[in-house]
Amino acid sequence: MLRFTPLSCGALAALLALAACSPAFNWREVRPENTRLNLLLPCKPDKAQKVVPLGGQATSLSMLGCDAGGATFAVAVADVGDPAQAAPVLALWQDLTLANMKAAPGSRQPLALKIPGAVAGLPVVRLQALGQRADGAAVSSQAAYFAQGSQLFQVVMYAPQIAPEVAETFFSSLKFE
Repeated sequence: MLRFTPLSCGALAALLALAACSPAFNWREVRPENTRLNLLLPCKPDKAQKVVPLGGQATSLSMLGCDAGGATFAVAVADVGDPAQAAPVLALWQDLTLANMKAAPGSRQPLALKIPGAVAGLPVVRLQALGQRADGAAVSSQAAYFAQGSQLFQVVMYAPQIAPEVAETFFSSLKFE
């Protein structure tokens, strides 16, 4: 018959806690090319670039992204050439993303976000929403939209359920140098 003493219970609890701390998130600092933005990603990012219709014109979109711990993390950068176009194009980008994930209007919730070194003038928008992946599976997202001059940024996280501490690490790492 096994007997548990306070010491063996403490050791068992410590072992279980260590097992829960899996290396699913290996945070590293990254900087999208040709930007002053720094952020943490929990895995080695893949890079992609494509031309998309954004703001009524063909726009080059550069992306860094990776999957870790059941979540997708990405940062996308587009340069619209004219800082005056930043606000309307960011609003359009946000609407397109929410429509693409079929986000329920009642599920959209604004969240606070400050980015050190960001230029004042344009607000930083961070939203949480519930929607669907392309395969119909439920997905939760948090995304931030902001600009630095004519460069527009979308920083996004998708997961079946977003762990608050992971989202906090991700979004609080955003800073301009």
